[in-house]
Amino acid sequence: MTIGVLHLDLALPESRSLKDRRRIVKSLKERIRNRFNASVAELGDPDLWKSACLVVCIIGNDVRHVNSQLSSVASFANQDHRALLTDYRIEML
Repeated sequence: MTIGVLHLDLALPESRSLKDRRRIVKSLKERIRNRFNASVAELGDPDLWKSACLVVCIIGNDVRHVNSQLSSVASFANQDHRALLTDYRIEML
């Protein structure tokens, strides 16, 4: 069994308030969950309204498949025009 963890560091240039930030992050989390059947959690300080850190976890039997799925999640997050992907890293446990 392989556990893959993806850390996404996001900049939120369109966010003008904490309400905007919550709306953008919640939408991205739900779309990742629905599309990739992955667990998604938010880390970091929720009071910083210009940035966010999301962690995505996928569990599977094949390391290549898990890595491919996590890379697809990073690409998907990068396509969101409301959030800019500043950095990401993938860990296999």
